[in-house]
Amino acid sequence: MKAKIYHLHVLSALHCGIGQSTGTIDLPIARARATQLPIVPGSSLRGVLRQQLTFTKNTKVCTLFGPKSIVSDQDSFAGALSICDAQLLVLPVRCLAGIVCYVTAPFILSRYKRDLLRAGAETPDIPDKPVETEAIVTTNSDNTIEKKLILEDIDLHTRDGGNAEVDKWAKHVARKIYSGDEESVSDFVKRFALIPDSIMDYLSMYGTEIRTRIAVDPEKGTVREGALWYEENLPAESVMWGVYAISGSNKPKDESSENDLNKAFASDLNGLLQLGGMAGVGRGLTRFLVEGSSS
Repeated sequence: MKAKIYHLHVLSALHCGIGQSTGTIDLPIARARATQLPIVPGSSLRGVLRQQLTFTKNTKVCTLFGPKSIVSDQDSFAGALSICDAQLLVLPVRCLAGIVCYVTAPFILSRYKRDLLRAGAETPDIPDKPVETEAIVTTNSDNTIEKKLILEDIDLHTRDGGNAEVDKWAKHVARKIYSGDEESVSDFVKRFALIPDSIMDYLSMYGTEIRTRIAVDPEKGTVREGALWYEENLPAESVMWGVYAISGSNKPKDESSENDLNKAFASDLNGLLQLGGMAGVGRGLTRFLVEGSSS
């Protein structure tokens, strides 16, 4: 099995929840236990991908995902697809100049680079870490005012002349998300910044989107008693990445190779995926991007 990289481009606010309240947020999003950075669980992705490939009548769905139901031991076999959680790569943050800034941090880039290397991809070098009061922006950034990057209520000084490695990472990510669309690539690069790990940690906790929801009593036409809640969402334009791998077929009488199944998996991923909850109110529209897909 060879590791491969997928990317998620979030098109509308995304709520992959944990089904319980923590603090003042009634419906928080899923987060990694150790880092508390937002994730999309691999189990959620697996179910949605199976549904997508079933809808497109992909002939290798059962081989990739395993049997939908098991009647006897003879019907049991492991699916060829293994998919890990999606991790946060880029977070869009409100910015005083340029409206929005796409931020990441050295800790995140290091993990991303490690996974890219496992998949056999070439990567830029990791830039020097910004100090606690500093941000490193791209060469022609739209987000600076008088050598400052102001994110929400946080002021960060910017490094003169930017950093060539930050420019390279911005282009690398942009071309994964906007392949063939140079105008969007250019816009993304001008709004990209590397910020300290501590600031990224703060923004990933408190820079997400909180929406107030209500339920209306159909008889009174007013808010139903007790039906007011707060839900957390990962904001639109967030970028995530993860690792997946596909083995050869484990299905009896199916001798598909690893290469055959990789092609079958990528060939039908050419539309939008709806992830998480609140689909009826437009949450969770994403693009699932892998090499060989036309998404």
